[in-house]
Amino acid sequence: MQVTVLIPARNESATITLLLERVRAALAPYRGEIIVIDDGSSDDTAARAAAVPGVCVIRQRSSRGKGAALRAGLEQARGEFVLIQDADLEYDPADYPALLEPLLAGRAQVVYGSRILGARSGRKTGLSTWYYYLGGRFLSGLTTFLYGARMTDVATGYKVFRTQLLRDLRLACDGFEFCPEATGKLLKQGVSIHEVPIAYFPRSVAEGKKIRWTDGFVAIWTLLRIRLGWKPKPPVRVQ
Repeated sequence: MQVTVLIPARNESATITLLLERVRAALAPYRGEIIVIDDGSSDDTAARAAAVPGVCVIRQRSSRGKGAALRAGLEQARGEFVLIQDADLEYDPADYPALLEPLLAGRAQVVYGSRILGARSGRKTGLSTWYYYLGGRFLSGLTTFLYGARMTDVATGYKVFRTQLLRDLRLACDGFEFCPEATGKLLKQGVSIHEVPIAYFPRSVAEGKKIRWTDGFVAIWTLLRIRLGWKPKPPVRVQ
């Protein structure tokens, strides 16, 4: 098995079927599997996902957060590489070849899809609001400052890892701090993160975007805690 696509999902019934059709099409050239982790949805997200042929669905009784969902999916992943895919339509599975090529060619162990590089390359790219854009740019700048590795988009939803490397990180996060925790632990261990341009089609909070400004403070705390070796727990995550 080459690639496992992990898709954490909570109340995404409006997009999950179309998203999975696109994922299946993009994954066709590879030996892959698709795992949807339903994070305590109150709608029929899990049922819609289970109706798509070849999709494995893991159901969590209550909402524990993106990080907890990904850890549950990682336990069952059989692919050499794990690709993180959001359940909305903000990220385009047509970018899979660009994301996977450095890994399959042996030139990288970790690949992040950069929305910033995508904008510079002239691809169709949008930004949800300046509020989210500036927050992401700040986190990327903080990561560069703390870890000495230039990053343009640490908050991207498209991340691909060698599966064993991701498991060896022993992630403990439950929420959106999955991104800074994985990034911080990788860079602290000296693992290079390769970035490639991707397209981005943002949605608004009204359309279902779940990340909030409070998650930004948790991300900052997580980056600092890992870099400086602090033990205290991060601030309480507000859903």
